[in-house]
Parts: sequence; C-alpha cells; structure tokens
Amino acid sequence: MKPPKIFVLYTVVVALLSVPLLAQYTPAKPAIGFDQLKSLVGEWEGKSASGQPVHIIYQLVSGGTALMERLRPANEPEMMTMYTADGNRVAATHYCSTNTQPLMRSEPISGPAKEFSFFFVSSTNLASPETGHMDHLLLQLADANHLSQQWTWKEKGKTKVEVFHLTRTTDVL
Repeated sequence: MKPPKIFVLYTVVVALLSVPLLAQYTPAKPAIGFDQLKSLVGEWEGKSASGQPVHIIYQLVSGGTALMERLRPANEPEMMTMYTADGNRVAATHYCSTNTQPLMRSEPISGPAKEFSFFFVSSTNLASPETGHMDHLLLQLADANHLSQQWTWKEKGKTKVEVFHLTRTTDVL
C-alpha cells in the first residue's frame, strides 16, 4: 500500500524544517577568552595584600570544556571556581566556603586580554541580595607567569576587596 501523498509531503516538510533546528544544537566554538584562560593550568603561589600565603591550582576538566580553580588562602577553607565558555564571554561559578555559589560572567571578549572582569549574575543558596556573597572578580594576567586576583565581597550594600598576587610554580599537573 502506498502512503498518501499528503503524508509524504508532510514528512518532507518536517525534515526540511528540522535542519535549521539541529544546527542550533551544535556546540559553539569556545570563547577566545576561555581559550586564553586555559593557559593558567598549573600551580601558583602568592600572597594576599596583607602578606598571607595563598595557593592556587588550575586544571582542565570535562574534556577541556571547563577550567577548575582550587583556591587555598591561608587560614580559610579551600574554595573552587569553575570557568567555562559562554559564547563570546566567560562564565565563572564560585563555590564559596560560605555555602553560596555565585555565577559571574565576563564582558564580551573579542581578542587577547590582559584583564578578565567577572560581574555577578545570580547565586544559588543565597538567602537575599543583602546576604554576603562574592560579587565581582578581576583577573589580571601580567605575563605567562604572573597573575593577580581581586575578589569583591558584597554584604548589606558594602564591599570588601581581597587581592592575591601570584607567581606560577609549575605548568604541569
């Protein structure tokens, strides 16, 4: 038995309309900024502005689609930040020792950058916007072996900044 002509026509139309929809689901090429941040892989040592030691390990995970940062400031629990490509931006989710998980996003990046400025977008486990949370992160790449981080904490409308100056100790993990 031959299928009715309307069924064949319907099948062809649905197939042709599906092609553009499938193209939307191909993974985007990683952001140029994310590719640049991959160069941070390795171990870093440094000090806070007050002279306290800090240790950071950067590692590529999830098949190279995420950069994991393990941050160990002196006298504080280890914290983790995951950096991922987000179109022409970079997203950073910070897993804070205060049990919040702020999501921050960079401005669009179109070429090599010396600074990456991440702005607060949202957070999980945040009771209210007035509750203390990481609100901004500025990464400054002086050269291949020197990095500064400036973390901004926001609570009840007031901000506190902590700065770390770091030097690469190894680029192999």
